[in-house]
Amino acid sequence: MKYENIPAETLLQIKTLGQLKAAGYEPQSVKQELRGNLIKKLKNKEEVFPGIWGYEETVIPDMQRAILSMHHINLLGLRGQAKTRIARQMVDLLDEYIPVVKGSELNDDPLQPLSRFAKDMVHEHGDDTPIEWMHRSDRYTEKLATPDVSVADLIGDADPIKAATMKLPYSDERVIHFGLIPRSHRGIFVINELPDLQARIQVSLFNILQEGDIQIRGFKVRMPLDIQFVFTANPEDYTNRGSIVTPLKDRIDSQIITHYPKDIETGKKITKQEAQLKEGQQLVKTNIIIGDLIEQVAFEARESEYVDAKSGVSARLTISAYENLISAAERRALMNGEDTTYVRVADFLNTIPAVTGKVELVYEGEQEGAGHVAQVLMGKAIRTQFLQYFPDPDKGKKSKQGSPYKSITEWFGEGNSVDILNDASEADYKKALQNVPGLKALVEKFQPESKGDEKLFLMEFVLHGLAEHSQLSKNRLATGLQFKDLLSGMFSMPSFTDEEDEDDF
Repeated sequence: MKYENIPAETLLQIKTLGQLKAAGYEPQSVKQELRGNLIKKLKNKEEVFPGIWGYEETVIPDMQRAILSMHHINLLGLRGQAKTRIARQMVDLLDEYIPVVKGSELNDDPLQPLSRFAKDMVHEHGDDTPIEWMHRSDRYTEKLATPDVSVADLIGDADPIKAATMKLPYSDERVIHFGLIPRSHRGIFVINELPDLQARIQVSLFNILQEGDIQIRGFKVRMPLDIQFVFTANPEDYTNRGSIVTPLKDRIDSQIITHYPKDIETGKKITKQEAQLKEGQQLVKTNIIIGDLIEQVAFEARESEYVDAKSGVSARLTISAYENLISAAERRALMNGEDTTYVRVADFLNTIPAVTGKVELVYEGEQEGAGHVAQVLMGKAIRTQFLQYFPDPDKGKKSKQGSPYKSITEWFGEGNSVDILNDASEADYKKALQNVPGLKALVEKFQPESKGDEKLFLMEFVLHGLAEHSQLSKNRLATGLQFKDLLSGMFSMPSFTDEEDEDDF
């Protein structure tokens, strides 16, 4: 009977070293374990890193190659690129259970004991040495690198209390209090933001990575630890806060570069998967366009000259913005006593707080202010996405057939205006949009499949699109937005139309 073929229920019944030997157990390193289980998954066409979108042809194959090579890994990329998530999913490539000497703090293998405690147990009890089973979820350790992390935290130090309690000299191995790394023996150890670790602390990792042993003060201890190391690092850290010392970087076998989603569809998958909608928010109905708008903001931010590209724009921006948008629509429905509601473009513009905290601005951006930059990014997102659904207003001006928006802009040119208030009821919202002649007909012409609430959404979308293409002015009110003729808007209140944005940015 082979150990690897024993069902988990039967496995957990094995309680002694002798029973373990009889079952055919043979020790293997954690890297061999990861490699073996990955091979099985690849042969069975199983998904290895589920829920990681956009990395199918880049990061995931690199990770698989590194694991097959039994390498230590450094995931290098900007914030919000799923580095830690990938590291945590490596746990699923471990065996479900492994045997350890019962009571061992270093997860000692019964056939290859490492600590003094485990060696003494095996020497004293032989085949009757008690064992217990460790689940793979307990074999993952994660540490955020901060400047105050010490060698004692990671490796260990002499414990004077142990020495006094056990009446042992400091030269005895049993007085050592082991740090996180030895306690991660036979498991995965992750250090996040490695460059933030002080250089002298990074040096303490040299021997562990190369020779697999640790050194604690003056102790003559050699413990060949069996650990899969995974590091994460942000390239910006190399210049702003610290760096990975060259000898340590040389000892990390594979450095894998992560990246942001390369298209909006991938970004939407990530946002939909990660956004945590609350109980009761099912009353809010959404559409494809609103999701595209939110993702477009992140794409615009990553290209903006006023956002620090080295810092990056995390995927958490779109996740937070989507959650904020749903909550804005929910709040409006609750205030109006409505059982259901449909998202509006105005809800999208109310997600500014989710954007301002997620982008790092360069000096010029700070001068403009985070709120204004967020408004501009949203405006650019509307401008870009508008052209996916309606004709370009700028080209319409030069067309022989005339602009399809002519009846709409002429109505505003006669001095009319439309207020889209944040908390307007469905009835008031519908009435405000239907007052604009030609607006409904335009939507029906270019988006004939739209119906009901979606048609109203598109009617509002047209107004925003025209404002971003400098056909109308869009002014902020204390309680919402007001659309007016472009010329009259210039002489009334400040607006954030695209014309202004181009001057400022």
